[in-house]
Formats: sequence, structure tokens, C-alpha cells
Amino acid sequence: MTEISELGDIFADLGRSDSANIAYGMWIDGERYFVKGVRRGRAGSDAAVGELRNAVRVARRVSHPAMPQLEQVLASTTGPILVYRWVDGDLLGVRGLAHWRFRELPATDVLSALDTIYEVQALLAADGWIAVDFYDGSLIYDFATGRVSVIDFDLYRCGPFVNEMGRMYGSSRFMAPEEFELGAGIDQRTTVFVLGRTALVFLSDGTLQRHEFRGSDGLYDVVSRACRPDPVDRAPTVADFHAAWLAARIG
Repeated sequence: MTEISELGDIFADLGRSDSANIAYGMWIDGERYFVKGVRRGRAGSDAAVGELRNAVRVARRVSHPAMPQLEQVLASTTGPILVYRWVDGDLLGVRGLAHWRFRELPATDVLSALDTIYEVQALLAADGWIAVDFYDGSLIYDFATGRVSVIDFDLYRCGPFVNEMGRMYGSSRFMAPEEFELGAGIDQRTTVFVLGRTALVFLSDGTLQRHEFRGSDGLYDVVSRACRPDPVDRAPTVADFHAAWLAARIG
């Protein structure tokens, strides 16, 4: 068994105090890593163990340069310890200054980041994964290099499923209507909605007002279809959404 304290030196505490998880930036053998595990004795720790194991499944099945590389999975007395390669940049969650700085970048830079985000989600969807709890806090952006990274796949689900929670995990700024409805079906059309909302958050003011959207008419049409309330009116798969996005980008 290994404890996080034995791995190296902590240089950043990245965990939330109200979470069952602990997360650190650590120096290990002269390199920086992101290390995540389960908080001892915290309510919800059993669920957190399952979520970390789910993140391992995602990392072992899908890889992309914008997904942090999982280097090791270690056993501890509280559950698995996940050791990822460190990613430079700032979280784009709305509570941080980086969120607003990112939104003020030239539209070409934001579009480039969205291209990468959608490419990652298309790969995940092709392997059967439905995005759950994806929002701006799942993104890291390096302003020096223009590189975006997609993180935190703990709650992703493989294959269509039924909403058994009512309000699911996530940010209401990104979530689809069915993520609030007990018994509703959750599938790739749900992910499509979330991806459409991502464009509206970063390229607009969060609304579908055309004059606020910093993109072409073609991109606006793709995004507005993705954000339709009824899932049957959206692109049926992430692959379809991604193809339409790329076609509009070229056009």
C-alpha cells in the first residue's frame, strides 16, 4: 500500500474542502505531477473510489494530446491513487480570472480551443462515453502556448443511461434539460447540448442572441441546433455535431 505523502513533495493543494477527493500538485523524482486520491473518512468516499476507477477506465481506453496522461495507478488504504503528468495552465472555471481572460481572447484563439475540445469529446463518444459534469471547470488553458487540456472524467458514463438523480452533477450553465429530469434518457444528444453550450459560454454571452456570438453564421447554426431543448431536434451523435462544426469552420 502507498500513501500520497510517501510519493514526493506537495507544491499545490488542488482539492476542494467539501469533496471526498484530495488532489495535489507534487514533485516526484524531479518532475511535476497531478495526484488524486480519496479523502480518509469523508462521507461519499465509497462513491469517490468508484469514480476514480472510472477515470482510470477512460484513460486506458481513450487518449489524446489534450487529455492529461495517466502515469500510474497506485493502491492505498483509502482507494486508488491516480498519478497524472502535470499540465501547465489555468482552470477556466467561472470563479477564476482565467475564465474572463479566455473569453476576451480573439475569436480565432477561442475557436481553436473549441476545435480541440470537440475533437476530444468526439473520440470519447466514439468509444461510447457520455459526458457527465463537463463544464468550464473541466478545462485548463495555457495562455503562453494556446494549449487547452480537458480534465476530470470521473463521472463520465459509457453508453446511454437513464437519469436516476433528477438534477445531475454539473453546472447549470452547460447542462441539458434532460439532466434535470428524473427518468429522462441521457445519450450522445445530451453531450451535443453541453458542447453547444460550451461555445455559447466562451464565444457569446451565454445566450443564443446572434449579435453576441463571435462566429460565422454557419457555426451559429451548428451551435443553435445543438442547444435545442428537445433532444430529437439536435444532432443525433457527437460525431454528427463534430462533422457539422468542422464543415462550418472550413466554410
